[in-house]
Amino acid sequence: AGLSWFSAVNHAFTTMATGGFSINNTSLAGSSPAVMWIITVFSFLAGVNFSLLFLAVTGKLRTALRSEELRWYLLILAATIGLICVDLHVELGQGWYESVTDAAFQATTIMSTTGYATKDFTLWPTFSRCILVLLMIVGACAGSTGGGVKVSRLVILCKALGSELRKLLHPRSVRVLTVDGKPVSRETVQGVQSYMTLYFLVTMVSVLLVALDNLDFVTTFTAVMATLNNIGPGLGLVGPTGCFAAFSPLAKIVLTAD
Repeated sequence: AGLSWFSAVNHAFTTMATGGFSINNTSLAGSSPAVMWIITVFSFLAGVNFSLLFLAVTGKLRTALRSEELRWYLLILAATIGLICVDLHVELGQGWYESVTDAAFQATTIMSTTGYATKDFTLWPTFSRCILVLLMIVGACAGSTGGGVKVSRLVILCKALGSELRKLLHPRSVRVLTVDGKPVSRETVQGVQSYMTLYFLVTMVSVLLVALDNLDFVTTFTAVMATLNNIGPGLGLVGPTGCFAAFSPLAKIVLTAD
C-alpha cells in the first residue's frame, strides 16, 4: 500500500495498542482496501478482552465465544457498521463495497479506540457522525487496551435498569442479575453506577471549561470525548484532518487531564 517499513510496523503496533492517532498527518488516507481490512480485523481483536484471546489461542475457542460481553461487542459493531454503510450509500452515493469498507474500518477503529482514519469522516452525514460519537463513549471490552466506558459496564447497567423496571411491574418478584451465567453482586452494580456518574460529571465539567474558548459545540464536545475516551480524533476542528492547536492553554490542560 506504499507504506514504509517503519510506518507499517508502527501502525501494526499502534493497532494492537489502541493508541489513538497515527504518526502521519493524513493517518491512513490513501491505503488500499486490503490494508484497511487487515487493520480493521486487528483493531477488532485489540478491543477484545485479552483473557478471551488467550483462551482462543490455547484451544478453548468455544469457551471464549460464550462471553456475553464479546457477543454484545460483536452485535454493537455489526449493527453500527450496517447503519453507517447504508447511510453512506444512500446519502453520499458510494458503492456498496466502498461503503462497507469505510463503515467497517471507521466503526471498528473508533470503538476499539485505535484512532485511525482513511477519510475525513467529519464530512460524513450527520447520522453516521452521531453513531461514531456514540461508539467513542461505548469503547471496547474490559480487559483490553481500548478506552471508553467499556461494553461490560453498559451490559451491567442495561441489565440493572431492566431489573428495576421489572420490580416496578412486579414488586414481589426476585431476579438475580447475571453476566455469563454468574450472579453480579449489588456492590458491583453500585460500583458501575458510581463510575458512570463520575464519568458524566467529568464530561460536563470538561465541556463547560473547554467551551470558554468559544469554539463550535461539535469541536468542543468531541474534543472532550476524544481525550476522555482515548480515541484520538474527534469531529470539527479536531477531526482526522485537524488538530488541537486552536485550543487555549487552559483547554489543553483540561483535555490533558481528561
